[in-house]
Amino acid sequence: MDERVNTRDITDKLLTFLENSPTSFHAVENMAARLRGEGFEELKEADCWSIEAGGRYFVTRNMSSLIAFQVPSRDYTGFQIISSHSDSPTFKIKENPEMKVEGHYVKLNVEKYGGMLCAPWFDRPLSIAGRLVVRTADGLQTKLVNVDRDLVMIPNLAIHMNRQVNDGYAYNAQSDMLPLYGGEAAAGTLMKTIAQSAGVAEEDILGHDLYLYNRMKGSVWGAGEEFFSCGRIDDLQCAFGSLEGFLAGGNAHSVSVHAVLDNEEVGSTTKQGAASTFLLDTLKRLNTALDRTEEQYLTALASSFMVSADNAHGVHPNYTDKADPTNRPYLNGGIVIKFNANQKYTTDAVSAAVFRSVCEKAGVPVQTFTNRSDMAGGSTLGNISNTHVALNTVDIGLPELAMHSPYETGGVLDTEYLIRAAKEFFSTGLKADGDGSYRFVS
Repeated sequence: MDERVNTRDITDKLLTFLENSPTSFHAVENMAARLRGEGFEELKEADCWSIEAGGRYFVTRNMSSLIAFQVPSRDYTGFQIISSHSDSPTFKIKENPEMKVEGHYVKLNVEKYGGMLCAPWFDRPLSIAGRLVVRTADGLQTKLVNVDRDLVMIPNLAIHMNRQVNDGYAYNAQSDMLPLYGGEAAAGTLMKTIAQSAGVAEEDILGHDLYLYNRMKGSVWGAGEEFFSCGRIDDLQCAFGSLEGFLAGGNAHSVSVHAVLDNEEVGSTTKQGAASTFLLDTLKRLNTALDRTEEQYLTALASSFMVSADNAHGVHPNYTDKADPTNRPYLNGGIVIKFNANQKYTTDAVSAAVFRSVCEKAGVPVQTFTNRSDMAGGSTLGNISNTHVALNTVDIGLPELAMHSPYETGGVLDTEYLIRAAKEFFSTGLKADGDGSYRFVS
C-alpha cells in the first residue's frame, strides 16, 4: 500500500511539472527554481566562476538548457552525468502570424518543430507559450510568457468533405495545420494578447519565440490506474526523474552532473544543444576553477560515465508486430536500455554492464530495446554529445506509447524506477581501472 501511495505521489508531481512546463524555457526555469530552493548557486556563463570543493552549482544557456553539478569535498576521479532534453515536437508561431480568412476568421501561420504525429493536434484546446525579448530603459530583457487559457484550436475537416481521410491522409503543414485564433474582431490582437499575458507593452516586444501547446490536463487511468497521459512526456519524464535522483544522491568520488539540453528534436545542432560546446565548456570551466590541469581533466574523463536518458518505444497493444521479436519493452516493466548496431544509440557491452549493475544495486528492473532490423529508428543526444565530450555512455529511456503525440502515455511505475536508479548512480562512485574495466567505490 505504501508503495502505491508513493508511486501516485511521484506521478502527481511529474504531471504538475509537465503541465507547468509548456515550453523548454519553462521547463528549465522550473528546474532552476527547484535547484535554487535546494541551495544551489547559479553561475552565469558571462562571469568568472568561483567554485569550491563541496559546492553545488548550476548554469543555463539560452534559458532552454541547464547543467547542474555537485562537487565532492575532496579531489574527484571523474564525472557522472545523466543527460536528457527539454524540447518536444510542436508548432512554432511564425513572424507576422495573423492570416485573415475572407473577412470572417483569423488564423495563425505556424511551422512544425520536430517530427510529430499531426492527427492528434486537431480538435483539442491549445494555447501559446514561450519567451519575449522586450525593450527596457536599460536595454533588452527576456521574459517568459504563457497565455494560460484555451486560446486556439486546429479544427478538423468534416468527414463529409473528405471521405478518404480514414484511408490515410498526408497532412500539409502550411494548409491543414493552421490554428484558428478568432473571428473578424480578433484581427491585429494576437501580440496584444501575448503582451498582456507577459505584463509588458506590446510596442516594447522586439522578438519572440512562441509555440503552441496542448492544454489538456494530465490523466492517470487504466483498470488499476497503471497508466498516465500528458503532453511532453518525451523527454521531460526523464528530466524530472534525473533531477529527483540527482538531488537525492551524491558521492565523495565523482562530480554529479544533471544536464538537460535543448533542440534534440531538431538535431541538437544549436548553441544550446547536445552538439554544442555547453557540456564541454561547463566541465572544463569547473576543472579550471578548481586549479586542475588539462591532464587531470582528461584522466577524469577516462573515469567518467554518462547516462543519455531519452524515452523509448513500448510495445503497442494494437501493433505488436512493429516491435523487435526479442527485445520488447512494456510500460511499467522498468528502465529500457537502447541498442543500435549503427550507433544511433551509444550503448555497448561496457556501458550496458555498468548501467545494469547500477540498476541491480537499486533494485530496479531493466528492459532492452532495439529497432526491427527492417525499420529505421530515431537517434538521441548521447552519440551527438560524445563528439565533444567523449566518455563511456549508455542510452536509456522509459517506455511510452504515442511518442511525439501532443498527448503521450507512460507507466506510473517507471518514473519511480528512474528516480531510484538515478539516486543509486549519483551515490556510487565509478573508477576506471583500464580501458573497459570499471570498479564501484563508496
